[in-house]
Amino acid sequence: MGTVDDYLAGLDEADRAVIDHVYDVARRLAPDAEQGKGYGMPALIVRGKPLISVMRTRRHIGVYPFSGRVPEAVADALEGFDHDKGTIRFQPDRPLPDAAVEAVVTARLAEIDDPGLRKRPVE
Repeated sequence: MGTVDDYLAGLDEADRAVIDHVYDVARRLAPDAEQGKGYGMPALIVRGKPLISVMRTRRHIGVYPFSGRVPEAVADALEGFDHDKGTIRFQPDRPLPDAAVEAVVTARLAEIDDPGLRKRPVE
């Protein structure tokens, strides 16, 4: 079992279902993603780079796209959700819509494919 699976196994059922769904959406867009760690967090990894991590904190569930640019780049898709540089927050009873997760993953995959995007301003 990989690190994402290990992490999910330790969660209560409600949190596990919500977090696993975010990972499922990400895997649909990145079927070659492997489980690993990014900055010590369980994550999906694409071509050796962390794609996304989703973790429970005391106050929320956090989505970490391993990029300070991604949340700003997809801010329209995250409307109504708390986010800042590198973190997107939501509550289990109000999960991120699939379209928002898809926007985050697509933007991060683009950065993995073209690392120069991390330095370019958001248009």
